[in-house]
Amino acid sequence: MANNPNLNESLTPVSADQRVFGWYAHASLWFSLGVGLLVMQIGAYLVPALGPQDALLAIVLGSVLGAGLLAWVAKIACDTGLSSAGLMHQVYGSAFARLPVLLNIVQLVGWTTFELVVMRDGSLAMADSPWLGAPYAATLLWGGVLTLLMASSMLGLVRSFVSRFGLPLVVLSLVWLSWQFLGLLQAQGLQAFWSRPSTGEMGLLSAMDLVIAMPVSWLPLIADYARHGKNSHSALSGSWVGYALANVWCYALGVMVASVSAPDANLVNTLLLAQGGLLALGLILLDELDNAYGDVYSASVNSHSLWSKFSLKAWGLGIALLCTGLAMVLPMHDLEPFLLMLSSVFVPLYGVILGRLGAGASASPQTPVNWGAAAIWLLGVAAFHACAQWAPQWGSALPSLALTLALAWLSRPATAAVSHA
Repeated sequence: MANNPNLNESLTPVSADQRVFGWYAHASLWFSLGVGLLVMQIGAYLVPALGPQDALLAIVLGSVLGAGLLAWVAKIACDTGLSSAGLMHQVYGSAFARLPVLLNIVQLVGWTTFELVVMRDGSLAMADSPWLGAPYAATLLWGGVLTLLMASSMLGLVRSFVSRFGLPLVVLSLVWLSWQFLGLLQAQGLQAFWSRPSTGEMGLLSAMDLVIAMPVSWLPLIADYARHGKNSHSALSGSWVGYALANVWCYALGVMVASVSAPDANLVNTLLLAQGGLLALGLILLDELDNAYGDVYSASVNSHSLWSKFSLKAWGLGIALLCTGLAMVLPMHDLEPFLLMLSSVFVPLYGVILGRLGAGASASPQTPVNWGAAAIWLLGVAAFHACAQWAPQWGSALPSLALTLALAWLSRPATAAVSHA
């Protein structure tokens, strides 16, 4: 099936010979993707708005729930063999699905560009170079490495590099940084830290919303990898365990870093000041590459689903070069709120997919537009922004997800089978 040139690779279930990911591959991939400087920076936002005890509770609950949603989509993808674009086609119809697929490409290009900027800024902080051309050189360096990675096989990269080398190195860096900042907290008094009061600017549910933001940001991507799993049980449990552990660890590390540094301190600079921080930060920056790679690979899968004339590899190389160019000219830190706003459309989008496909239910027979599914999605987007505007204490992701999942489940077709062709 995969060798038929008339079939669109992105919309066709993968063949048996491409189902090579076992439990460890899923877990190591999603642990690695769950680690990042951006995750730590968001974790730092939790304090002192919350006290450390409530922050830890929000981190654990939000990570388990968010990673569970991610793993649920992984199971569906492994069961059907479909990519993210394929799932959208099944649920929303072949014509309407082009809209969320296109939005997904835009956000993936944006986040890849942002990742390159994060790696560039981290490199500049480490090098402390006065050279005016240093930002451009650093961007070209990371963009060049990313482009080279896109020329390799995704399956081989995950099994050969991420699982065997990348995961142990990033775990060692996290262990070292955790040990260093726990030592600083102990020197300041662990009991005083643990009992530190909050400023009351954030409630538990809104904090959970902030924690869930990172795992749900991967919802539009995970199917592109999980469909290569050997079985759905290992795809679900491996993805869940791997991402939940990484999310808890990085958010908690962000809380620790924020708790021992000055209120206006830069997280990257604080990490550098820790003993061995230069090496640990360097390893984490290398790990950021797989986040950028994950975004570009999924962008190439989505792009191929729309325009299959170009191969996945050609799309990947082109998108990597595009993002490198954008990182050199766009003020990405100013555009971060736009990217977060764009990401909000995918929480209700996948609420509908989970409601229709998540418990053995199936999509409608293929039509150009499934108006029912489309209406529920748009209602969910409206609910997301309404909650953010008028009830921020309840969060936005959970209410919109619950609404769309429930409506999609109640309106699911009584009989129909997911097409595997």
